[in-house]
Amino acid sequence: TQVPSLSDDAALIAPEIVNGWDGDGHEYVEGERFTYNGDLYRVIFPGKYVSQPDHTPDATPSVYAKVLPGQEGTGAGEWEQPGPTNAYQKGDRVWHNGRLWESMYDGPNVWEPGVVGVGEDIWKDVTEEA
Repeated sequence: TQVPSLSDDAALIAPEIVNGWDGDGHEYVEGERFTYNGDLYRVIFPGKYVSQPDHTPDATPSVYAKVLPGQEGTGAGEWEQPGPTNAYQKGDRVWHNGRLWESMYDGPNVWEPGVVGVGEDIWKDVTEEA
């Protein structure tokens, strides 16, 4: 069963201790985490949400957000294109194209690190610190 105080980092490392998604009328509360198709998700819907079989986590981004490696203290992971509900935040670290990047943007960051036009005010290359 899920340990509510478990960090996202630990939940990503040991997903077997986090409950799997239940689409059969389970009452989810904001912040609750679960696994779905091997990925860790968090409920972002304010208050409570009763699950439905056809409202899967990957198809309902207004209710569930996939926790990406590198977010919220999970340790640096491979960059993955976020959506608007699970964007990187200031201080998140990710690996991308063999380089370690830190989000410098004070707000939701959905930009790809290291591409032309995305300056150090968005992502800073911190590979030398690793």
